[in-house]
Amino acid sequence: MSLTLHVDMERWRAHQDEVLARHPDLVPVAKGVNGYGIGIPNLMEAASKLAAGGVEITAVGTAAEAEQAKDHYSGRLLVLTPYLLGEDVRGLPDRVIRTVSSVEAVEALLGRRVVVDLMTSMRRFGLEKTDIPRLATALESDQARVEGFSVHMPLDRVAGDYLREVSDWVDALVAAGIPVRTLFVSHLSPAEISTLAKRHQGTTVRPRIGTELWLGDRKALQARGTVHSVQKVSKGDRFGYRQHKVRGDGYLIVASGGTAHGVGLENPKNFGRGVPGLRSRAKFTARAGLALLNRTMSPFSWQGKALWFAEPPHMQVSVLFLPAGGTPPKVGEELPVEVSPVMTHVDRVVFD
Repeated sequence: MSLTLHVDMERWRAHQDEVLARHPDLVPVAKGVNGYGIGIPNLMEAASKLAAGGVEITAVGTAAEAEQAKDHYSGRLLVLTPYLLGEDVRGLPDRVIRTVSSVEAVEALLGRRVVVDLMTSMRRFGLEKTDIPRLATALESDQARVEGFSVHMPLDRVAGDYLREVSDWVDALVAAGIPVRTLFVSHLSPAEISTLAKRHQGTTVRPRIGTELWLGDRKALQARGTVHSVQKVSKGDRFGYRQHKVRGDGYLIVASGGTAHGVGLENPKNFGRGVPGLRSRAKFTARAGLALLNRTMSPFSWQGKALWFAEPPHMQVSVLFLPAGGTPPKVGEELPVEVSPVMTHVDRVVFD
């Protein structure tokens, strides 16, 4: 009895091969506590299968994730979160590469493999161009082991020529006598990557790809909650923690999937920009109004129709309402759940 993520193995693998064909130098990204909802060990196994196509390095989010991944993957592992001065470097094998975002971090990790992160329009972390002279000095050490440089670009092309921005970084480093043999990039199109490679003949441009690689074909993935109980109720019957009244004749369905799994949370992808589009704004307003009346649509569905929450989700399960007239599910059957895999902690992953 669990919330299960079903993966159509054949379709999922075919999509990864398609992405690899478009990005032959790709670096798979397998990060997050739940590994994009699929699990880091599963993603590492999938990355290993891509090795036949030339993939020999995979990125993880943190050093802790590298500890988990190293037992399921034999290639190089790139930790994306920059090393912090004074951080415990952990007993990771030599094939683990740390990202550094300051000259001081480069100096602190002499003897270890590093990728140097460069500041971009993201304004997140990375070296500034004014750091180049000090970086050049630090790299004169025989113990410096730079595996490449990295840039992380914005998703939205609101302003600026990001291709030019990346290209300028390569030119600045090369002009200072620092070779850029490998450049790890994010959020650049295949055409932009091809243009960069032509401009900088001595540089291999390697796109880091996670979401598109693992979740790009959403029809290959489906979360389902197991039905624990089905109770026939009449309008006015009281139920639940708060003893609310049932709004009509029908069925109360208890299914796996609650707040502990992330059910009921929404992806804040539009944070700071509001809700885009008039239609989306209207839907948002309608949902907010219904929620005030204790009526909220759930992400569960049955026989192709979305189900209402009968009350707010519990920690492990949700209580749903199916109006009379419909054929209720049986105990043990599974209900499809539309959730973001990244934000959901499923009990198990099943490869069908």
